[in-house]
Amino acid sequence: MKSPRVPVAQEGYPFIGLAGFVTLVCALLDYDFLALLGLALTTYVLYFFRDPERVTPSDADVIVSPADGKVIVVERVFDERHLRDHAYKVSIFMNLFNVHVNRAPYAGQVERVHYLPGMFYSADTEQGALSNEACAMTMTTGRGARLAVVQVAGLIARRIVCWAEPGDALVKGERFGLIRFGSRVDLYLPLSAQIEVAVGQKVRAGETVLGYLP
Repeated sequence: MKSPRVPVAQEGYPFIGLAGFVTLVCALLDYDFLALLGLALTTYVLYFFRDPERVTPSDADVIVSPADGKVIVVERVFDERHLRDHAYKVSIFMNLFNVHVNRAPYAGQVERVHYLPGMFYSADTEQGALSNEACAMTMTTGRGARLAVVQVAGLIARRIVCWAEPGDALVKGERFGLIRFGSRVDLYLPLSAQIEVAVGQKVRAGETVLGYLP
C-alpha cells in the first residue's frame, strides 16, 4: 500500500509557514484587516505550491507536457545552446495560478543539467526566452533520441529548482523540479517527433499529450 502524500511541494513549506505565522501574529494582536490579508496570502501561497497527482498516458511513444499552462510557441528552430541541432521547440507559459511543479516529458536518462545565469524579463516574451535565468536538462531516451527541457525564470520568478542530476533515469511524468511564481518551460524535441499541440492550447504537466516520438 502506498503511503499517503501531502499534495503540496516541500519547497513551499517555508513560505506557507511564514505567511501563516504572520497571519497568526496579526490575529493575536487584533489587527483584523491585516489578519484577513494574511489569511488570503497564506491561502494563495498554499494554492500556488499545490502538487496534485496526475495520470500519465502509458503509451511508450507519447510525449507529455512538462508544465501546466498555455502553449505560446510551436516552431522549428536550430537549438545552438542545448541539443546543438535542428529541433522542434514547444514553449509553455505558466501564470501565477498554474501548478508550477515540472514533470519529465518522456522516459530517459539525464545527460546534463546546466544552470544559465541571466535576467528576469517577462517569461512570455522572446527577450525573456533568450536572456532570462534558466536551467536546462538534457535527456537521452532508450532509443538514443535527445531532448531538452529548459526551465526559464520570469519577471516575478526568482528561483528555479531542479531535482534531477546527471545519470538519473526519469520515468515519463515524474516530477523533476519547479519554478516559483510565474515562468515558462521550453521543450526541444528531435525532428522525428510528431507534434500534436498548437499555440494557445492549455496543457497539464504529465497528462496532456504534446506529440509522439517513434
